[in-house]
Amino acid sequence: MQNQNTPQNFIVVEDDTTNLRQEIEKYTLHWKWFILSVLLAGLAAFLYLRYTPNVYEVATTILIEDDAQEAAPELAVFEELGIGGNQKNIANEITILESRSLMEQVSKNLNLNISYFKEGNIKRAELLKRELPFNIHYLTPDSILFDQSTAFKIKMISESQFQVSNLKGEHTKAYSYGAPFQYNNIKAIVTPKDLKQNTEDDFTVTIRPLKHVVQSFRNQIQVTLLGPNASVIELKMQSRKKEKAKIILDEMVRQYNKDAIEYKNLIGNNTDVFIKERLALIQKDLLDVDKDAETFKTENKLTDIETETGIVLTTNSEIEKKIIELNTQLKMVDYVKSHLKEFDDTLIPENLGLNDANINSNSSEYNTLLLERTRISKSTGDKNPVIINLDNQLEQIRESILRGLENFKSSLKIALNDAKAQERLLDNRIASAPKQEREFRDILRQQQIIETLYLFLLEKREENAISMAVTAPNAKLIDKAESNLYPVSPNRKMIFLTAILLGFMIPIAVIFLSNLLDNKVHTQKELEALVKAPFMGAIPTTSKNDRMLVKEDRGSMAEAFRMLRTNLNFMLGHVDHTGKTIFVTSTLPGEGKTFITINLATVYAMTDKKVLLIGADIRKPKVAEYLNISSKNKGLTEYLADESVTPEDIIEHQEWGFDIIQSGVIAPNPAELLMNGRLDEILAYSKQHYDFIIVDTAPVTLVTDTLQIAPKADLFLYITRANYLDKRLLDVPQQLYTEKRLPNMAMVMNGADPKKGYGYGYGGYGYGKVEDTKKPWWKFKK
Repeated sequence: MQNQNTPQNFIVVEDDTTNLRQEIEKYTLHWKWFILSVLLAGLAAFLYLRYTPNVYEVATTILIEDDAQEAAPELAVFEELGIGGNQKNIANEITILESRSLMEQVSKNLNLNISYFKEGNIKRAELLKRELPFNIHYLTPDSILFDQSTAFKIKMISESQFQVSNLKGEHTKAYSYGAPFQYNNIKAIVTPKDLKQNTEDDFTVTIRPLKHVVQSFRNQIQVTLLGPNASVIELKMQSRKKEKAKIILDEMVRQYNKDAIEYKNLIGNNTDVFIKERLALIQKDLLDVDKDAETFKTENKLTDIETETGIVLTTNSEIEKKIIELNTQLKMVDYVKSHLKEFDDTLIPENLGLNDANINSNSSEYNTLLLERTRISKSTGDKNPVIINLDNQLEQIRESILRGLENFKSSLKIALNDAKAQERLLDNRIASAPKQEREFRDILRQQQIIETLYLFLLEKREENAISMAVTAPNAKLIDKAESNLYPVSPNRKMIFLTAILLGFMIPIAVIFLSNLLDNKVHTQKELEALVKAPFMGAIPTTSKNDRMLVKEDRGSMAEAFRMLRTNLNFMLGHVDHTGKTIFVTSTLPGEGKTFITINLATVYAMTDKKVLLIGADIRKPKVAEYLNISSKNKGLTEYLADESVTPEDIIEHQEWGFDIIQSGVIAPNPAELLMNGRLDEILAYSKQHYDFIIVDTAPVTLVTDTLQIAPKADLFLYITRANYLDKRLLDVPQQLYTEKRLPNMAMVMNGADPKKGYGYGYGGYGYGKVEDTKKPWWKFKK
C-alpha cells in the first residue's frame, strides 16, 4: 500500500463567502435572455397600447349662485318684485347633481341608452349619432325603448338598401332606405346622409335599459367641491369618447339650471294661474256693470252726470275712495280664502296688495316650506320624519293664514260700516239731489270698484311675468366641458416603464428560482466548497464528435488535459517506483470517467511515456465503445477467471500511442473476480513494462468493486460532471476523502463551462480558442 499521508492540499481553497460579482455574473451570463425579455415585454406593451382604447378625462366647472347675495345691478330694478331667496346649501346642490332623477332626465334628453359602434378588424370605435353615415329614426315609443336590451348590426350594401343582422352576422335581411324595419321590439327607419357614399363597414347599434345606463353614468361622473369655503363645483367624467362626455356634462349643467328655474318659478306660475282666473271673472263683472250704466243713462236720458253732481260729490269723494279700497280688500280676502279652500296643497299667491303684514309673511313662509317639501319628497317617501314635520308646519301656517284672513275681513267690515255711516250723513246733506244721481252713483261705484280691481290684477300679472322672466339659474358656467390633451388611461410612460421592469424582472425571477431549485454542481468553486479534496482541474465541455485528443490539438480541452497531467505529476511526485497507477472513478454512471480515462492516457502518451489503459469497470464496460474497437477480444475478466491467460493475451496495442486491456465479457461474479489475486498480478506486470497504468473503475455508489481494489492505486481521480451530479451526492466523495478510503484522492470536474468557475479559460496565451460547445443561446443553460 502506498503512503496515505502525502501532501494533498497544494491548491488553495477559497473561503465560502458571498462574492457580489459572482452573484451578478449569475445573471449577466444570460444577458441575451434579458434583451429578449425586454424586447418581448416592449412589444407586448406596444400591442396593448395599440389596441387599447384611450380614456380621456372631461371636466366642467360651475359656480353655485347664492340668492341671498345682492342682486346684479342690472336686476336691481326688480328687487321689489320678489327677486331673492335663502342661501343655498352647497352639499344639497352636490346631492342634486349626483341624483338619479337628474341623470335620468339627461339620459332621456340625449338618448344615452342607445350607443353606436363602428366595427374594426380588432377593436370597435364608438360613434356619436351625428357621425354615422346614415340617419336612424326610432318609431318605438319611449316607454318601450327605454326598457329594451338588444343589439344589432347595420350595413349599407347599396345606394338603395341596407341590411340588418344580429351581432354574429347571422339572420341578415335587406331593407330599403325609408322603409320601416323591425328587430325584436325595435322599430325604426334608416335613411342615408349621402346617397353617393358607399361604405362596407359594419355599424353596431346597442340598446340598453335606461336604468342600467343611468346607474353606469352616475358611477362615472364625479362631483367635487373645489375648496371648503368655495361654492365652485367641478364635474368630471372619464370616457373613451370625449365628445360624448362633453355633451353629457354640458347637458347636465343645462338640465340642472332648468330644474332650478322651474323650482323657483313654482310660486310665479301658481300666481299667474290665479290672476288669470280672477281676471276672467272680473272682466265679466265689469262688462255687466258697464251695461247697467249704459242702460241707466239711456232710460233716464242723462248725458254728463259727473258735471251735474260734481259739487255734491266733491265733499264725499274721500269717503267713497275709502269705501272702494275697503271693498277691494274684502274682495281680495274672499278670493284668497276661496283659493285656499279649493286647493289644499298648492302655493298661495303673494303680493296681491292685502294690507296685512302677518298674512303676507305667513304666505311667503308657507310657500317656502311647501317648495322644500316638494323637493325633498322627490327622493324620499311620505313617511319620512322630515316630510311629516313639514306637513305639520304647513298645516299650522295654513290655519294661521285662514284665521288672519277672517280677522282681517272683520276689521275691513267694521271700517266699511264706519265709512258707510259717514256717507249716510253726507247723503242727508245732498238729499235734494235727483234720484237718478243717487242710483247712478251706486252704479258708478260698482263700476269703479270692479275696474280698480281689474287694473290691479293686470298690473300684478305683468309684475309676475317680469319676475319669472328674470329668474336667474342656480349655476353659472365657469369652464365649459373640455377634455385633457392627453388620455388619462392607458398611461403610456408607466406601461412602457412597467414593461421594461418586467422584462428585467422576469428573467431575474426565472434565474433566481432556477438557481434556488437547482441542486446540480456547476462550477469548480461549488465543488471545492463541498468537497475538501485537492482539485486537479476542470475539463471543458466538448461535442460528441470531438471526444478524442490528437497530438496537434491546441484547443481548450487539450490544454485542460495537459494541465491535468501536470497536476497529476505533482501529486505523484512522492511515488518512487515505475509504473504509477492512476484509478479513475465517479459517483454515478454518465459523469465521463471513461472519457477522462481515455484522454488522460492519450495526453500521457504524447510525452513518449508507455501507458496502459485497463478497463476495470467489468459490469458496464465503455472503453471499447468509446474507442470504436471490437469488444470480442479477451479482456480483464478472462484473465481474472482463467489462469492460463497471460498478460500478453489481453494487452492490445492501439494507434493512439497507448496499450489497452478491455474489460472483457460481463461476468456473473465481478466482485469475486477482482478479489482472487489475479488483479495484483496484472498490475505488477504492468508496472514492470509501463510508466503509467490508468484504470477505469466502476462508480462508487453502485457497486463495491472500486472500493475493493482502491488500495492498489497510487492516485485516485474522482470525476464529477458539471450540470449533472446532485450536490447532495457530493457527501459521498467528501466522506471517502475524510475516511481516506480512496488513496491520494483528487477531484476533477468534467463538462465545465470555461466561462464560469474562477474565470480562467484556455483561449489565451496562443493555445487556441475555446470550443463553442454550448447549447444554443435560446435554450436556458446553467
